Amino acid sequence: MSVDTLEIVLALVISVVLHELGHGAAAWALGDGTAQRAGRLTLNPVSHIDRVGSILVPLMLALGQLATIGRVDFLYGWAKPVPVNPMELRWKGQAHPRQLMAVVAAAGPGTNFALALLGGLALYLNVVPAFFIYFIEINLLLGIFNLLPVPPMDGGRIAVGLLPLPVARVWARSEKFGIVAVLLVLFVLPALLGQMGITFDPFQAAMGRVLPWAEGIVLQLTGHGSGN
Repeated sequence: MSVDTLEIVLALVISVVLHELGHGAAAWALGDGTAQRAGRLTLNPVSHIDRVGSILVPLMLALGQLATIGRVDFLYGWAKPVPVNPMELRWKGQAHPRQLMAVVAAAGPGTNFALALLGGLALYLNVVPAFFIYFIEINLLLGIFNLLPVPPMDGGRIAVGLLPLPVARVWARSEKFGIVAVLLVLFVLPALLGQMGITFDPFQAAMGRVLPWAEGIVLQLTGHGSGN
């Protein structure tokens, strides 16, 4: 395994674990101790491993691509979601489960954006700069990707908290097949169509524009100019 691969894996593990901790800490601050009681407010990555999302899905995607195209073009996975009980969430003693659940959902991507800024500041240390560049990019990617407004993505849960109640109820029901739709449309379908010579990769196209823009903002905010 190359040094670059090790740095990417390490940056990814840190980013994903702290993303989940962001959710748990926000829920705890709003009065819900479910994550704390479940032992999920921890930096131990083992506690956040989902056997399907963290191991099986990435492994199957990697093996499938190696068997068909001889290389790995994309990987996708997820950590074990932090348990949250919306009915325990309180703001100034008042229960607003939908809206406060949206706040908890936003805390995950918000943590990633904050970590990207910390990565920009860490570049001043002039120590392992490649790692901190990967760290910035991975956190921006995780933050932006999780804001997709499709349940069970964080953006979908934010949308459920902001939409009018009748619409929110319908949108929340889509959580059952939302993750499958995301995998098919953004990852599996582009790979299959690519084998037929058809270019269809909306996620990569969008990230090709949004990620450099977001990285430039992080570098500007942390005093590195535009990063060019």
